[in-house]
Amino acid sequence: MKIQFTLLLALVLVISLPAQEATKTKDVLLIGTFHYNNPGADVAKTKSFDILSENAQEELQMLTKAIKGYNPTKIFVEWPYDEQKELDSLYQKYLEGTYFQNDSLSDFYKKNEIFQLAFRVAKANNIKQVHGIDYKTSFPFDEVLESIEKNKQEDLKEQLFAGISKFTQEFDDKIASGISLTELTLYLNNPEMRAFSNDFHTNLMLGAGAVDDFSGPLLTAEWYKRNLYMWSFVQKQTTIADERIMVLAGASHVAMFELFVNEDKRWTITELSEVVGK
Repeated sequence: MKIQFTLLLALVLVISLPAQEATKTKDVLLIGTFHYNNPGADVAKTKSFDILSENAQEELQMLTKAIKGYNPTKIFVEWPYDEQKELDSLYQKYLEGTYFQNDSLSDFYKKNEIFQLAFRVAKANNIKQVHGIDYKTSFPFDEVLESIEKNKQEDLKEQLFAGISKFTQEFDDKIASGISLTELTLYLNNPEMRAFSNDFHTNLMLGAGAVDDFSGPLLTAEWYKRNLYMWSFVQKQTTIADERIMVLAGASHVAMFELFVNEDKRWTITELSEVVGK
């Protein structure tokens, strides 16, 4: 009887939804990026890209023009969710044209992709606010390495460092070759790179340590938690009226967001390659 009531309730809820609410989807432009200011906080340490160079600045203008054609109604960035007031203040200065007039700006505030790209796109699209969605969790990578060493898991250790080394070398080689900002960003958003990132943070970590050592699964759980929380901020701050939104975050975060979106029939994905190719 209870099962029948539950099924009936579910049917009533579905039937009572307006047709538009039940069928209309929202689209997200997923842009995974490297950190333009390169703080060296990631596991893979790479060379810096000169985002302030004349060529890079011209490319940012071209990217902004292309994304403007996509016409996002909201923009979400890798900024602490609980420091939204500061982000609002910075964006207001940007809209007023005074942001970069501050000569004491640190590298982060001068070069980071939020200020160089997200603010630029938001202003071009007459968007009033840029939303911060970052949520910090632990990332016990050192503990995982200690467990791997302690248990003499040489094959796993080799896999981990071979992956890090391969990515670092490829990224550095591309910068040394004079690759464009657009090409470098597209490289970070290709399916192979996203698969590599997700495999590194989930599958490989689960095998670390002894059977009763959960440092690896803890790292994976914390990584999932961080990205699920970030995506939840996007979910909670969009409505059906937001037919197109843009999310700009580190490439590894975006690799996770793609997994979440693909499991949600209310959303579709537009890739940067589709936007700049038009």
